[in-house]
Amino acid sequence: MNDKPRIAIILGENTSAGGARYDMSKSYFDAVVRAGGLPFGIPYVADLTPLAAREFDGFISVGGRINFPTEWYVDGDASRFPRSDRLAVDRALMEAFLERDKPVLGICNGMQMLACLHGSRMVSEIRALRPDIIPHDGEGLLHPARIVSGTALARMADAPEIEVNTFHREAVVEVSRKVVACAHAPDGVVEAIEVPAYRFAIGLQWHPEAMPPDHRGHRVFDAFVEAARQA
Repeated sequence: MNDKPRIAIILGENTSAGGARYDMSKSYFDAVVRAGGLPFGIPYVADLTPLAAREFDGFISVGGRINFPTEWYVDGDASRFPRSDRLAVDRALMEAFLERDKPVLGICNGMQMLACLHGSRMVSEIRALRPDIIPHDGEGLLHPARIVSGTALARMADAPEIEVNTFHREAVVEVSRKVVACAHAPDGVVEAIEVPAYRFAIGLQWHPEAMPPDHRGHRVFDAFVEAARQA
């Protein structure tokens, strides 16, 4: 009998090419396997939500560029990304897993959703905020992320700072009382969040799955899969 935790991963899509195909990196699945879990891709079928929340042990909301609700943005701002069939299912899955207190890991787009579902707000173009904002959206870009001591992320990373990649234009800028900002870029941009009300609800602005397997960021996958094992 296989006792490896089963992890539901929302599939990505090619929004830049019309959204007609599921399209995502294999690295998400590889990271879960290395951490000891069994990953399953979840398509945009609303009827799958209750089944997935009942039968799977954890949920990963992956990176992407999709149109979020305007109320998730600061006043006067709104998403500049294409509308997506993914949003409703992704949101329903995240809410269903959280309701059962099963582990949730949000990456990039997924972090923003996790934060905004708990009262935080974001901006559509982070570099428009201030002149000192560093580049955050580019292939090969890296910057340090300072981790807040005493947080769950700090215990996982076991380091005060790690180097991370960066592929985002949007960012969370107003963190609600339900959410803890647990890592920041050198310019102050929120790089990770956690929601203490749940056993495991963590969001990362960077893409740990795209980092080398020995990078400290992969410890988040290890902790996530272990939490799913106990679900």
